[in-house]
Amino acid sequence: MQLFRRKFVQAGAAGLALASMGCDRFYAAVARQLGTAIPERLDPPAGAAIDPARHLLDRAAFGPWPGEVERVRGMGIEGWVDEQLAPELLDDTACTLLWRRFESLHLPAGDLYEFKKQVAIEELSRAAVLRAVYSRRQLYEVMVEFWTDHFNIDVNKADCGWLKTADDRDVIRKHALGDFRELLRASALSPAMLVYLDGRANKKTRPEEKPNENYARELLELHTLGVHGGYTQRDVMEAARCLTGWTVRTGWRRGSVDFQPGHHDDAEKEVLGVRIPAGGGTADLDRLLDVVADHPSTALFVATKLCRRFVGEDAPASLVGRTAEEFRRVKGSIRPVVRSILLSREFAEARGTKLKRPFRFVVSALRVLGAETNAAKGLLDFLTRMGQAPFQHPTPDGYPDEAYPWLGTLFWRWNFALALVGGGIGGTWIDAPSLTHALSAGQGGGGEGLFAPLARHVLGRDATAAERRAMEQVRRGRAEREALADAAALLLASPAFQRG
Repeated sequence: MQLFRRKFVQAGAAGLALASMGCDRFYAAVARQLGTAIPERLDPPAGAAIDPARHLLDRAAFGPWPGEVERVRGMGIEGWVDEQLAPELLDDTACTLLWRRFESLHLPAGDLYEFKKQVAIEELSRAAVLRAVYSRRQLYEVMVEFWTDHFNIDVNKADCGWLKTADDRDVIRKHALGDFRELLRASALSPAMLVYLDGRANKKTRPEEKPNENYARELLELHTLGVHGGYTQRDVMEAARCLTGWTVRTGWRRGSVDFQPGHHDDAEKEVLGVRIPAGGGTADLDRLLDVVADHPSTALFVATKLCRRFVGEDAPASLVGRTAEEFRRVKGSIRPVVRSILLSREFAEARGTKLKRPFRFVVSALRVLGAETNAAKGLLDFLTRMGQAPFQHPTPDGYPDEAYPWLGTLFWRWNFALALVGGGIGGTWIDAPSLTHALSAGQGGGGEGLFAPLARHVLGRDATAAERRAMEQVRRGRAEREALADAAALLLASPAFQRG
């Protein structure tokens, strides 16, 4: 916080003089002075193939911010990965300035009920977009998105609209690059998860009463072993018995988690062949989590999902196997597992093959053009129309991470590209003069004009013959500035930008 105050003061009178521009413009202007401005010169990579630095930023970040490809090429891929794996050392003041004003994000679970539910959901969603667009801790934000899907909670169910804010802060963000076992435990005792998967209703007060199996089933199927992980229906029932007694307060200290010994099945259990002795009480939860977190199927399941996220849905079995071995070797430490994937041969060879999901497409478009946004309703509406409104996937499996479910969103993607470049999204705008100046100062200073370097910047490579012909049609008989805007929209809507 001290650093934030110091940097804000450094923005000085220049920042304060912009207050008359309105709140959003003011925050954006100060953020530019703290590090989100488009650089003076851009030298996008040339060549027929996607540049390796660009490929890294397309997968391990939400796409490149202007100048970021050049930076990665200068420091090396391994250097960038290691830098990103220590996000706590990266100064993120400019991004923090943009989301910190959302009061609900800082409150404990019980105090969140002071907000209207829709306000809490909107502030959480806007902050997610702003962090993805502007944070220097890009790999961290990518992992936040990954675990948000893995431990999915739909904000539209019951009290989740309030409680997901605390879950995002205290569970997902706290452990995104930490230890899987600790992340799993934090999720199991998250008030939002206890509400979403009915863990708060899981109790046994009479011999004939059967526990609620909902969370136990998803714990085994979606959070740890996977649907083919080797568990049985009896394992689900025994796991549910281990989890009885945990609930979420609804009166005094509303939203806090409580254990009620009288609602817990304290008899002996057996899960996946491991005996859990009677009389454990609250320790039954930890014994259960030890069993499932250490199971070989969990390592394979998590490795498969991570490889699919970073490499693609057809990630080679060799990479998945090595990643699972690394997961077991480091006992679920997330950073070395992610590092091993990003520095693998299989990752390097998977350039331009993965269809972007709507959230990644929208954020990467904003980033590549150095856009300014307040992530308000106009932008969130596009994500809703494309089917990936933040925190609103209705089933526990999270938003799908393969291409097929998203092929029907292409029409809205094209509309978004046109609206973004044309200034048709309220609260979102592009500094076209700064971007064209930077391209002109770099490779655009030669005889090829700005169309070729614009394509390199947006696509990460030279335009193909077909792409050049399409841009020539846009260019013919029109002023360069107007034609460049349409060419940018065309490039964002192109199949090449849709994949990364």
